[in-house]
Amino acid sequence: MEADATKRLAQFTDNQKRSAVLPLLHYIQHHHGFISAAAIDWVAAKIGIEPIKVLEVVTFYPGFRQSAPGKFHIRVCRTLSCAMGGSYELMGKLCELTGIDRSQSDSHHHPISVSPCGGFSVEFAECLASCGTAPVCLVNDDFHEGISPDKAADMLKQYS
Repeated sequence: MEADATKRLAQFTDNQKRSAVLPLLHYIQHHHGFISAAAIDWVAAKIGIEPIKVLEVVTFYPGFRQSAPGKFHIRVCRTLSCAMGGSYELMGKLCELTGIDRSQSDSHHHPISVSPCGGFSVEFAECLASCGTAPVCLVNDDFHEGISPDKAADMLKQYS
């Protein structure tokens, strides 16, 4: 990882090093599944900024995770069309089927909930850009449309 990060960082001049924060964070999340406190410190040291500046970026963008997802990470759209189509009920059904307890989750600091076995995790996502086929969700990078709560079990069977 160090060599790849050094290559990525070399694309930026000394005056542009701060611009490398996002590419480095995306790289880390892609390879590790989330951004740990150690990764935040590592990026800050590489770029020469305070770790709080990197943490501000991580917490600003909802696509960055600060906790490890399950093997299959489910993102359920919660914007208007999907909410009206049943995305909140879908989330409830997914949690029921996977044994996930979302009582400790919130949308900002702990958005991800993981099943006891570590096989599944869920979180709400903002618009996934398929309003006409609501409710929709992503399982890792697989897009699923029209997933009503009664179709949730069939969708999960693909990943069991």
